[in-house]
Amino acid sequence: MARIAKPLTQKEIENTKPGTKDKKLFDGGGLFLLVKSSGSKGWRLKYHFGGKEKLLSLGSYPRVTLKDARLKSSETKDLIDQGIDPMQRRIANKQHQREIEENTFEKLSEFWLKNQTDLADSTKRLIERRLERDILPAIGRIPVTQITPKQILDAVVRPMERRGAGVLSRRVKSIISQVFCAAVAEGLAQYDPTSSLTRALQKVIRGHRAAITDPEELAPLLRAVDGYDGSAIVRAALQLLPLVFARPGELRAMRWQDIDPDAKEWRYTAPKTGKEIVVPLARQSIEILEALRPLTGHMELCFPSIRSTHKPMSDNTLNAAFRRLGYDKETVSAHGFRATFRTIAAEVLQQRFDLMEHQLGHVVKDANGEAYNRTKFLPERHKMMQQWANYLDGLKAGAKVIPLHRARG
Repeated sequence: MARIAKPLTQKEIENTKPGTKDKKLFDGGGLFLLVKSSGSKGWRLKYHFGGKEKLLSLGSYPRVTLKDARLKSSETKDLIDQGIDPMQRRIANKQHQREIEENTFEKLSEFWLKNQTDLADSTKRLIERRLERDILPAIGRIPVTQITPKQILDAVVRPMERRGAGVLSRRVKSIISQVFCAAVAEGLAQYDPTSSLTRALQKVIRGHRAAITDPEELAPLLRAVDGYDGSAIVRAALQLLPLVFARPGELRAMRWQDIDPDAKEWRYTAPKTGKEIVVPLARQSIEILEALRPLTGHMELCFPSIRSTHKPMSDNTLNAAFRRLGYDKETVSAHGFRATFRTIAAEVLQQRFDLMEHQLGHVVKDANGEAYNRTKFLPERHKMMQQWANYLDGLKAGAKVIPLHRARG
């Protein structure tokens, strides 16, 4: 009569010390604890499948207790009863886990963007910039199956809102959504986690200062402005507006005596603050003004009203011209080119914050809290304005506009 092995006890496990050779402490049903000469202890399960004897590791002791080992042994035998080889199941599970870990958001965003063949190169570069700056540092290394709506909100959207990029955060959310939609289509994700975030986004108040901040949308507008078939004086103002992005009222009141073609500067006193504003003029701006000079150069104002040469064109003239070009008030406004510059110069050209703020006429303070003089950083601002003008030329021409490297602060 065969002797039935007695089940292991916790005391027997604790009292067993490593020797010069490995030891096996059997619990029954093929389960045993392997005590190695090195001192480590691990659970093993001997089983038969497909006419072959196999050995499966169930974990190390004491991380896997005696009770846990018996439960794992029971679950493994249930698989065998179902005709499933537990060792092959484990290999398949590990492979699946590797696939999940490899399907990070960064990897899938590269796959998605590569397949957006209908997008202009400039748009693709802008998307790459938004991915690199705001999305990938936060969720790029996380498998898409593990990314939650809260992670996207807390790690991506909220930081952008806090820095005042509420409008841009919505576009970034859209990029994330498109990547997830592609992942769902490929069977790599179950759903788009951004779909539940719409109501959680910070409300953005746009007012009446609509602005185009996407280069792909800006390019056709610039080309439309060049083809404006109304007044040549209005066309010149429309062309100059995106180059200098001054407040529309200040541009309309531009005087010839305030323009220094040699210094390539426009200097005037802001009516609201009484402070001097210095606008470096790019080569393209000078060319527009020189083409305008035969029409209004004998007058005080560069852009006079059609009713009186002593008054600037009306405050509605520029916006009305945009409507004539087919752009409604929800899409484009004369004042909006300030936001156009601020967004694209930062996101694409990666210009310094202080230079942009100076050029927009905003108060910029030094380390001691004192406001900088308006002439501060003029050489750097001249360079920035020329880079901006060249970038706009590239957009109009449809050429590949390579984003410049970040300027050092």
